[in-house]
Amino acid sequence: MSISLPSFSYEHEHDNHAKNQEQEEPANVFTSCLTKFGIRNFTTHSNSNNDSSVYYQLLNFSIQNLRFSSLSLPKPAVIVFPETKEQLANTVVCARQSLLEIRVRCGGHSYEGTSSVCMEGRPFVVIDMTRLDSVSVDVNSGTAWVEAGATLGQTYYAVAEASPVHGFSAGSCPTVGVGGHISGGGFGLLSRKYGLAADNVVDAVLVTADGELLDRDAMGEDVFWAIRGGGGGVWGIVYAWKIKLSIVPKTVTCFVVSRPGTKGQVTDLVNKWQHVAPKLTDDFYISSFVGACLPERKNKPGISATFKGFYLGPKTKALLIVNQTFPELKVVESDCKEMSWIESILFFSGFGDESMVSDLKDRFLQDKSYYKAKSDFVRKPIPRFGLTTALDILEKQPKGFVILDPYGGAMETISSDSIPFPHRKGNIFTIQYLVDWKETDNDKTSDYIAWIRGFHGSMTPYVSQEPRAAYINYIDTDLGVMDWIKTQVESEDADAVEKVREWGEKYFCKNYDRLVRAKTQIDPYNVFRHQQSIPPMLSGNKNDRDRLSE
Repeated sequence: MSISLPSFSYEHEHDNHAKNQEQEEPANVFTSCLTKFGIRNFTTHSNSNNDSSVYYQLLNFSIQNLRFSSLSLPKPAVIVFPETKEQLANTVVCARQSLLEIRVRCGGHSYEGTSSVCMEGRPFVVIDMTRLDSVSVDVNSGTAWVEAGATLGQTYYAVAEASPVHGFSAGSCPTVGVGGHISGGGFGLLSRKYGLAADNVVDAVLVTADGELLDRDAMGEDVFWAIRGGGGGVWGIVYAWKIKLSIVPKTVTCFVVSRPGTKGQVTDLVNKWQHVAPKLTDDFYISSFVGACLPERKNKPGISATFKGFYLGPKTKALLIVNQTFPELKVVESDCKEMSWIESILFFSGFGDESMVSDLKDRFLQDKSYYKAKSDFVRKPIPRFGLTTALDILEKQPKGFVILDPYGGAMETISSDSIPFPHRKGNIFTIQYLVDWKETDNDKTSDYIAWIRGFHGSMTPYVSQEPRAAYINYIDTDLGVMDWIKTQVESEDADAVEKVREWGEKYFCKNYDRLVRAKTQIDPYNVFRHQQSIPPMLSGNKNDRDRLSE
């Protein structure tokens, strides 16, 4: 099923707006400025008479976590859809002139809605990158320029159209926006072989708070370092990324095998997985999804582990490796499917068995839900009683599950300070905790969130410590938030750097201080911000300057 963005007359929307004398001043100043620059592709909140209006269709189209589509949450005064880099730069200029907060949205997959909502209550604009989605592939140089509004699916499709032996190392969800994904690192099936998406960026074009367009040379290496994994919505707006393509074989092998069983049986499989998957050849990736399964009969098992395997090569070799290293998984030839790399993206995408490769260009996520997520990094195998604890908790909540992604390979050898993403050597796998539900269960929202918080708390003894690390692309406001408006009002000398350190070091470890320096360089007035953004050093805070210059 393919759904396009709603079409409407931007001119008509603007004309109605101009005639409405009751507009709030910031929005009025902003839209007048846009019009001065010839930008008419926007819609305003004032024109939304009900939740089925064009405004709400455009707002909700890219909100992937339905927790942040609630009518009770703050809504942007204006949504703008820039169509050129010049329009993007001028939109930033207009937002600053009108004193509107800025939120930037590429795919809308922010786990905490930071690309669509401004929780502080101040009027804000959403700059939606949807129409900046071109992908230009240069096979000869093995690179591609990707506009930040493109999805991973669009990027993968364009790369595969240009070459059957090139791919890109990034995530497996095709509707995720490239802009936000790379900004946080970007882990995927090829990461054990080629590193993160951000590891494979060789240039970028960044729009600054002053509306300047800077490439790598112009922004400088410190800022270029920061934008590759230091989090989205912080440094400016990346208009486009220049990515390095990876070499892939013409044939890869994929399998998905589900292994329900007793808690003891599932514990045995997950225990073996954590000792095997991180040590496999970097051509092989096997993840594990673990959660409750609702039994059809009372004597059926209530827990299951599903293993997803991806191998850069033929199935004969894949079978040989997996059956030598992980015979307990009992993978057989009929489980394995040989295909092209681009077909493997579709295979793991969740689009369904009837989908075609061309469906990867569709940015609509068909099965949206309400969800909450958290993350952990594991540095040594979890003991059996720790795994049993996790399965006991999972068995009690059928809407909850964990995704275990193996590290090792390139993730072990790339330096922890090569980009802001620090979780490299010594980490054997990540845990992503998830609980999701539908609208009919919204009366249980607080129960679901309490469950996942309790689960995360119970895993404390078994995961990374000092700090207990987390992945910025799985952003989690439970770790702490900053109300920038209140901070400014209370004290010009508020030590924001130390307040944010509480969670900043969980995401970035020892790279946090360097990120603060880069933020101070590129955005000293903190124009680009959200609840968990990196702060600049305040010009009057000598302690910050002295400490961070060490």
